[in-house]
Amino acid sequence: MTGSAHLLDSALELVLESLLAADGTGERFARVIRETYDQLYDGGRTGRYRWDQLFKTEKTHFGTLVEINLQREFGFDDGLKLDYRIAGQEVDAKYSQDLWKWMLPPEAVGGLCLVMTADDRTSKFSAGIVRADPIRLSLGSNRDAKRTLSLSGRSDVVWLFRDAPFSPNILLGLEPTEVAAIFSAGSGQRRVNELFRRAVGRRVTRSTVETVAQQRDPMKRVRANGGARQHLAAEGIAIFGGDYRSQRDAAESLGLPVPRDSEFVSSYLRRTTHGGRGSCRLGDDWWTLAAPDASEALPLSIYR
Repeated sequence: MTGSAHLLDSALELVLESLLAADGTGERFARVIRETYDQLYDGGRTGRYRWDQLFKTEKTHFGTLVEINLQREFGFDDGLKLDYRIAGQEVDAKYSQDLWKWMLPPEAVGGLCLVMTADDRTSKFSAGIVRADPIRLSLGSNRDAKRTLSLSGRSDVVWLFRDAPFSPNILLGLEPTEVAAIFSAGSGQRRVNELFRRAVGRRVTRSTVETVAQQRDPMKRVRANGGARQHLAAEGIAIFGGDYRSQRDAAESLGLPVPRDSEFVSSYLRRTTHGGRGSCRLGDDWWTLAAPDASEALPLSIYR
């Protein structure tokens, strides 16, 4: 290996090490991907929640938003020639909705590229680093002289995260008939109530609540004082919020998906005689998961 080749490999390794040190689990990358989808859908104003509801110009803007949002999240310096400077190395950010279809511009040839893709239907994303040497690029190019990775170049991508999960879009995970029932429920409050009825046992993001409510102060529609928590308590449905440690602990004790910050999870509950695995103490009683026909009305004191 020549000295220059060694330097190139070392530069790639420096970038990899820096990114993994900042986000070893991929949680920060995953959050950026989720937030970028939600930012583009703008569901609180538009009611949109699917990729096919976007305009063509919006779809092409997704990659730019991911690039901007990653820089905000990680504090990458601007590059002189390429998008970022990471660990002292110039790095170009490239996103494609379809795997392997990154369009690499002439200025990126020979440089390091952070290549990314994601799919909101499967809630999976991938991100890796590749050196865009000419030998790794296709022979053909488009009218802007941009080129894709060749078949052999694809095998040289060093993956940071491959098919890693990000927070799911619950409205894509429900049956179309259930989504239709949510949006046809009437007022914003009734739509939010129906959302938590239909999404029992699944994490629901703040953005989903905003999309369904389409009202000012959408979080008011979840609260115990006049919101979904109060309305659904009579049906035996509790809503646990990830912003509160006690509610995260309760969800975990019950065996529910644990909501993260700005997420919620709902479930039917019934009283049980004692604590143990699969139960938690809420208010003065012990509770466990229940089927709709076996649930019991909940006192609102469980949220205090």
